[in-house]
Amino acid sequence: MASTNTPAGQCPQCWQHAHDRSIHRKLRPREDCQPCLDHMHNGCPYLVPKTKSSWW
Repeated sequence: MASTNTPAGQCPQCWQHAHDRSIHRKLRPREDCQPCLDHMHNGCPYLVPKTKSSWW
């Protein structure tokens, strides 16, 4: 099972779909995941915010 902590700057859905094999297990061979296609075509609606860098 993949970690539920999405790294900063990443989309939680894309991160989960990339690291949790059980999500795509139900798909038949050569069948595309509709949520993944939606994010590929329309972009990710939400990204985990990055912490502000302050090395000055």
